[in-house]
Amino acid sequence: MKSIFLGLCSLFLLIGCKNETKEQNDKTSMALKYPETKKVDTVDTYFDTEVKDPYRWLEDDRSEETEKWVAAQNKVTFGYLKNIPFREQLKKRLSTLWNYEKVSAPFKKGAYTYFYKNNGLQNQSVLYRFKNEDDQHEMFLDPNTFSDDGTTSLGSVSFSKNGNLVAYSISEGGSDWRKVIVKDAVSKKIIEDTLVDIKFSGISWKGNEGFYYSSYDKPKGSELSAKTDQHKVFYHKLGTPQKEDVLIFGGTPEEKHRYVGGSVTEDDRYLIISASNATSGNKLFIKDLTQPNQKIITILDHTDSDTYVIENEGSKLYLVTNLNAPNQKIVTVDASNPASKNWKDVIPETDNVLNSSTAGGYFFAEYMIDAVSKVFQYNTNGKLIREVELPGIGSASGFSAKKEEKELYYIFSNYKTPSTIYKLDITEGTSELYHKSKIDFDPDLYESKQVFFTSKDGTKVPMIITYKKGVEFNGKNPTILYGYGGFNISLTPSFNVANAVWMEQGGIYAVPNLRGGGEYGKKWHTAGTKTQKQNVFDDFIAAAEYLIENNYTSSSHLAIRGGSNGGLLVGATMTQRPDLMQVALPAVGVLDMLRYHTFTAGAGWAYDYGTADQDKEMFIYLKRYSPVHNVKPNVNYPATLITTGDHDDRVVPAHSFKFAAELQAKQSGDNPTLIRIETNAGHGAGTPISKTIEQYADIFGFTLFNMGYEVLPEKVANEVEG
Repeated sequence: MKSIFLGLCSLFLLIGCKNETKEQNDKTSMALKYPETKKVDTVDTYFDTEVKDPYRWLEDDRSEETEKWVAAQNKVTFGYLKNIPFREQLKKRLSTLWNYEKVSAPFKKGAYTYFYKNNGLQNQSVLYRFKNEDDQHEMFLDPNTFSDDGTTSLGSVSFSKNGNLVAYSISEGGSDWRKVIVKDAVSKKIIEDTLVDIKFSGISWKGNEGFYYSSYDKPKGSELSAKTDQHKVFYHKLGTPQKEDVLIFGGTPEEKHRYVGGSVTEDDRYLIISASNATSGNKLFIKDLTQPNQKIITILDHTDSDTYVIENEGSKLYLVTNLNAPNQKIVTVDASNPASKNWKDVIPETDNVLNSSTAGGYFFAEYMIDAVSKVFQYNTNGKLIREVELPGIGSASGFSAKKEEKELYYIFSNYKTPSTIYKLDITEGTSELYHKSKIDFDPDLYESKQVFFTSKDGTKVPMIITYKKGVEFNGKNPTILYGYGGFNISLTPSFNVANAVWMEQGGIYAVPNLRGGGEYGKKWHTAGTKTQKQNVFDDFIAAAEYLIENNYTSSSHLAIRGGSNGGLLVGATMTQRPDLMQVALPAVGVLDMLRYHTFTAGAGWAYDYGTADQDKEMFIYLKRYSPVHNVKPNVNYPATLITTGDHDDRVVPAHSFKFAAELQAKQSGDNPTLIRIETNAGHGAGTPISKTIEQYADIFGFTLFNMGYEVLPEKVANEVEG
């Protein structure tokens, strides 16, 4: 591994380059003149309570006035960031470490084996293929040619049953709205007109004749912020115009759902339709495609569970469900009479959360045990074949392949181990190394350990803390505490190049598994929803206090970070406990909890959040923690860098705009309150590598600078050499 000094001019040896008091570093409080943000007299009434919304005008993403505000804010923000003396050194180190070949696990389609590869700093990964392992790899699809600046990205890629056709989606500017292009996979030629206005959709082929996809009616007003509420499944037959696509499900008042998806079983026999009105809980339907004019049959007519079909053997269906099984199980039933009363357990529920996949005619059950993977192989009768021996403690994924396959590829990683690909012999159960990361990073120099801390109500919560070996726990280590805590999403150990740069400089990276996530099943998720959402914030606060009490860091060296629902986490925590951290980094956050459900698909998040306009108790609860509504005057808030994208149509940027305006108007101390608005960018998926590196350089630079660190390369060089 190259020395830190050579890679970054030693960027900064964090210990020793920091002045001991904030007063000694007057550069952290650069004189800032924020753009004036006008206030308008907008008032909403909730259950006889008036709530002012002075920055409502920033919700109009199409207005010239909002555009000027964005430009003015960015001018101030980038003016501040460019004066951070080590910003370019950070960018250089990130670029250097990021510049290594990255490949995905391979997958077979037709006569070819496909895989993604990035040579190092390509903005988007390229799809390659080969027929035999020894063949020269052929470039199949290069998203870097989609746009000059790399902001048009590749979404889902789906091959027809024989592998001779491919349909793939693209996103422009990071938007969730997609276009779908169909090619002849053999000649690589486009064979028909592009499909447009597709959103939150997979692409599932029926044979080689056509495919199913999902979309909404185009909303009135801005397609980036207007509410989308009626999701539908369509069938597109090749060779026909999109306007003739057949509506399969949705589109009537009795079938109104916010999220609908259709997928075809591997044997082409059944169409499975999932329909829901929230991000948790779904109805389930099935249609026999071998029977002409066959009606759609209901499997589940309620949304009391998360249930999906994982496999079938003829008419025998296998389903994964948490119905009366919060940690999930696998059941079987015949398609002719699929109601839940007829289900029979195949792999019963255990004390640990089950994630399932199929390969080679077997089930692979990945259990999360304190957010760490253990994988077991079962036959379709539920008999345990073996535990898959993993290379270490961390996260394993990718145990999926067609029934006829004899091998599969899986990926293993943790916070200090770069993603490594292994090939598994499905029959023998033996693994062999397929591809080891070529990153210039030595995991043996780092330590990652799991601790348990006690939250406010006595709940034990796990947290994984990762750092460079030899770090002294003296309360002075710059630390990022990252969290999410929502939507049944589990934060399992994974490697990130940017975090590696943070840690190699002496930084600590800590990730707690907060309530609201899925690490301990449905009960853990529910414990962080609606009127229990405060549990999530309490868990995060307790994690920070643990780090401080155990001398990993101190309040003056602590940054909190999270994105989307995690942005809400940061916003709520910093407004409730502004004394707890030095830096706050809310990214693409849900920050206006009274109006989140009025934008795009936000109404579907009500399972986790509840809504302010339906229930008085819920309104009072939401208003109590909504970040936009809890910025108080005469409070010294931490140094804050809000990040968002102007094309984010998942969590619209108005959340971040309004929060920034409130903070800038009410911040009483000298800490900066800045908003960094990435143009031609969305919620995060498909962001070009060049933009990602710039973002991290700014985030880390802002964080360290506001912890009081100065980069003096000559001094650092002398210390390294001495």
